[in-house]
Amino acid sequence: MDLQNSFAAQLPPDDVAAIDELGKTYQAFRTELAKIIIGQEEVIEQLAICLFARGHALLMGVPGLAKTLLISSVAQTFDLSFNRIQFTPDLMPADITGTDIIQESGVGGRREFEFIKGPVFANIVLADEINRAPAKTQSAMLEAMQENKVTVLGKTYTLQPPFFVLATQNPIEQEGTYPLPEAQLDRFMFLIEVGYPSAEEEKRIARETTGTARATLNHLLDGEKVLAFQQLVRRVPVPEHLYEYAVTLVRKTRPDQPESPQWLKDTVGWGAGPRAVQYLILGAKSRAALRGNYMASLEDLEAVAPSVLNHRVITNFSAESQGMTSKKIIQRLISEMHED
Repeated sequence: MDLQNSFAAQLPPDDVAAIDELGKTYQAFRTELAKIIIGQEEVIEQLAICLFARGHALLMGVPGLAKTLLISSVAQTFDLSFNRIQFTPDLMPADITGTDIIQESGVGGRREFEFIKGPVFANIVLADEINRAPAKTQSAMLEAMQENKVTVLGKTYTLQPPFFVLATQNPIEQEGTYPLPEAQLDRFMFLIEVGYPSAEEEKRIARETTGTARATLNHLLDGEKVLAFQQLVRRVPVPEHLYEYAVTLVRKTRPDQPESPQWLKDTVGWGAGPRAVQYLILGAKSRAALRGNYMASLEDLEAVAPSVLNHRVITNFSAESQGMTSKKIIQRLISEMHED
């Protein structure tokens, strides 16, 4: 049995039954995380959408919003290997990918190079405060994220699937940081904004995190089941008009295209590329499957559009002077497409 068929064997042969199973697993996943994470339901859903769509996610939020705790809790809920990399200004690429060291072979006292794997060799990798490291180190993640492999001293090493990079970034205290270049931002399927909790949620946080007891999380899925669900998500059907909608929306974000509105040409310096269309479709498929639906809908696509497009639409100085953010631009574009 080949690898693909072995993954398929993990699920019911009928895709409808398999989607039902994924929906139940997703609800159990949310229940498990609720033992430790208070609130943040939308963030948890976007993380799950990203995971089952086989994408990577960048979480943006001020300190103290449990971004790191959320990611480590996700790793505990899945029976997957997990490594955390704390990005600092002195972090080197070899600290991420690994390096060769000289070891005695034990035969005649000979010495040989042995590759010691870095923390990127895990199923879930938390890149904590990724903008704290210089560009050379950030770029070490690019090949891993895009190609699922790393190259060290001319040798290529494959990363074991599933492979999921979750990075965090602090939007304040930008002094001494290295903002991620657009090429690396584009590798992230979603930019997930983590907001402040509500007053009631904050009261619960104060009550439940200052005691002695701490809940333990149960493993729900192993790596093979995750891969099987990822393949299932890609089989979710998409109506033709959704492909047309996704392409039209993305092309309207580009100021040099004739179909983009004049107000956007005045406020956007650079629009989203073709990868945005792919992620809009994959995100819609994943959201539909997690909610137990057997076909992607326009509601699914529009729900994931901000997370897909916010970091791919680059505003100019005119937009900043008007208080126009990428998020507002995407919302206005979607609103106008409803009117057309």
